[in-house]
Amino acid sequence: MAAAPRVLVLPYPAQGHVIPMMELSHCLVEHGVKVTFVNTELNHGLILGALATTDNKLAGIDMVSVPDGLGSGEDRKDLARLTDSFSKVMPVELEKLIGGINADARGSESIISWLIADVNMAWAFPVAKKLGLRAAGFCPSSAAMFATRIKIPEMIRDGVLDERGWPRRHGAFQLAPAVPHIDTSEFSWNRAAGDAEGQPVIFQLILRNNAATHLAETIVCNSVEELEPGAFALFPGVLPVGPLSSSSGKPAGSFWAEDATCAAWLDAQPAGSVVYVAFGSLAAHDAAQLVELAEGLALTSRPFLWAVRPGSAGEELLGRLRTVAAPRGRVASWCPQRRVLAHHAVACFVTHCGWNSAMEAAASGVPLLCWPYFTDQFLNQSYICDVWRTGIKVPRPAAAGGGKTGIVGREVVRDKVEELLGDAGTKARALALRDLARRAVGEDGSSRRNLEQFVDLMRRSPS
Repeated sequence: MAAAPRVLVLPYPAQGHVIPMMELSHCLVEHGVKVTFVNTELNHGLILGALATTDNKLAGIDMVSVPDGLGSGEDRKDLARLTDSFSKVMPVELEKLIGGINADARGSESIISWLIADVNMAWAFPVAKKLGLRAAGFCPSSAAMFATRIKIPEMIRDGVLDERGWPRRHGAFQLAPAVPHIDTSEFSWNRAAGDAEGQPVIFQLILRNNAATHLAETIVCNSVEELEPGAFALFPGVLPVGPLSSSSGKPAGSFWAEDATCAAWLDAQPAGSVVYVAFGSLAAHDAAQLVELAEGLALTSRPFLWAVRPGSAGEELLGRLRTVAAPRGRVASWCPQRRVLAHHAVACFVTHCGWNSAMEAAASGVPLLCWPYFTDQFLNQSYICDVWRTGIKVPRPAAAGGGKTGIVGREVVRDKVEELLGDAGTKARALALRDLARRAVGEDGSSRRNLEQFVDLMRRSPS
């Protein structure tokens, strides 16, 4: 058996992709693997800045960066623009980075021999092969999401999609038995760019990534085999190693400093009483909707903790939200979400249905009120509400004037929270999901075995 290698880990440059790959990196370090983690220059600075506010350090993980091609102040929440830029710039920069590291380490055991890249960055696999590195893919989303993207050619052939990725067939679609239904208007590539003009950039990236995926020796996924049997049946070679949300006390690469006072506030609340609200790193609601949400939470007469992402609301709006929240509610900036969801005071989670949030809630047995925003979140909602039945949906009214959705009123927010918390069956299923997730990462669990298989593959000489 060869010594554990040094690997280069490359996430898609967004918070929801960095976090699970950092969690995976912690797991690899625990198995003796040396990890060098690559962020874009902006994200690298954000993470180091957030780490400077805490005593937790990224032990065993070297942090490096490459440019994404965008200038200072350009909008990186515009995923089409970000994707277009890094697709042109990062392949050359990644090759230079690896070449420089390995030139400095020549003749030592510190040479990078593996690249683990987000499957959304599979364009990096040809770079790895060119430089003599072995490659593995990491899927930060559900296996169903990965399968849906890989099956695009079949969906085009079968008339579900046109050649540009837009739906030909309208209505509910199911990729395979035991895979959630999703409306064809909600495929991730058509809900990622913010507008139709940006869609081709996202769709073409997916097609390029699909074409390069065969260069990976294996793909690991932040999921659990028992949670997605239908999706894993389509791709039996994909190794589920999740939920990757249990690295106790280890920093997960947050872009913002976490509000450490959340824990003390939760400690003062009764068990099973708190409504936790967070919409991730990219979801955006307008001021009118945020005010309605605050008023609806206040109408529940329950304590609530609401993480309002830095930069997502101006000071005047934040002041208004805090006024509405008082005295029972607390509006925080950025919460340590894994620890919040594991806290005994938390009763439910109002969420955008990001996959990290879904996995973290599953690991803690917390029921979900689903409010998806874009990309894969609609598919994740289908898992939560229709397959696992551990949550319910926020009804989305049609907007006046032909817009996508209107404002969800405060009474709807109140009623849906009360409906969720009054449903003993949903809570029982959430707890059963928690037990399933714990078994998967426990001794001889399916995810634990798959992680060990992955580490063994990296240690073995290529066949």
